[in-house]
Amino acid sequence: MQVRETAISGLIELIPRVFEDERGYFFESYNKVLFSSLGLPMDFVQDNQSFSVKGVLRGLHMQKEPFAQGKLVRVITGQVLDIAVDLRPDSPTFGQYETFLLDAKIANMAYIPEGFGHGFVALEDSVFSYKCTNVYNKASETGIIWNDPDLNIDWGINDPIVSDKDMELKTLRDVFPHVAV
Repeated sequence: MQVRETAISGLIELIPRVFEDERGYFFESYNKVLFSSLGLPMDFVQDNQSFSVKGVLRGLHMQKEPFAQGKLVRVITGQVLDIAVDLRPDSPTFGQYETFLLDAKIANMAYIPEGFGHGFVALEDSVFSYKCTNVYNKASETGIIWNDPDLNIDWGINDPIVSDKDMELKTLRDVFPHVAV
């Protein structure tokens, strides 16, 4: 498996070796020994899956302590532009983000540590899968509006399909008023 470090501590892309022949393909999407050697969490406690039609934008979501979640994300079918924003107040990269083009054809994944806002836009109809290090807790749910002016994320599409719930998320400055943006 190839590992691509990003400029943001703890945030990595994993590209597995895919074995393909006339019957189909096979790859490892999780390997405890490898993940342990990379310092990644081993205790995933919840798996989630969503389907999004082309143009759907989900995010930017996160959970507050004590229910913060690390996520191992990938697409099973389709292609998404995945966004991870560092929202750890004491981090030197607070407010910075990375993008990953997650593509079912190459089976790449991203590990997003606790303390990050996360979202994606479906570039084609996509089944999105994520393993989480903590369970979902509604009271701990928070997020940042997808079109936050300080983050200025280029989502790569015009007029995304965004849920009413995600349209009500606050700006980075509203959620973190005591952190310099």
